[in-house]
Amino acid sequence: MDDFFQKVSSMQDPIKKLASNIPGFSGYIERQSRRDADKLLRDAVARRFDEQYKRASQLQTDLVAAGKIEFVDDMEKAVIKLQTFSDKISRAPRGYSGFFDAVKINEKELEALYQFDAAFFDLDEQVGRALDNVEQSLNDVEALPAAIRNLTTLARLAVETYQKRVEVAAKTQ
Repeated sequence: MDDFFQKVSSMQDPIKKLASNIPGFSGYIERQSRRDADKLLRDAVARRFDEQYKRASQLQTDLVAAGKIEFVDDMEKAVIKLQTFSDKISRAPRGYSGFFDAVKINEKELEALYQFDAAFFDLDEQVGRALDNVEQSLNDVEALPAAIRNLTTLARLAVETYQKRVEVAAKTQ
């Protein structure tokens, strides 16, 4: 997240930089930059998980084509969780306190948000590996249920992690 914040901060136009010299206005600019960085980050995470969702949906189709209908409902649980996470994170309202809020962002809470954000990218990689495992297990009826359960668990963890992030973000506002 720091990279996103740095990128957004460095792209401020000259008027914003000038206005940041006005007492009290720099905090607003910083909060606005955090909102912009938060949006960039959430868009990146949503794109990644949308790709994972599409891949999981394709694997579900592959299960049907392979005649493994008994696994389709279990795979559907993972597909729905991935879609739910992608939708939640892409449609979330912009974060952090507004201009007239007296609440200051607590650096400890901000760090917690950054940790959640880093966890999303880690979860994306784990989901990708879990999808690889499901794909490799398509012809192994004994390994396939465990591979699908693992994927479903990771998809549920993404949704739960997002919910925890929302709770922490609410404390910063």
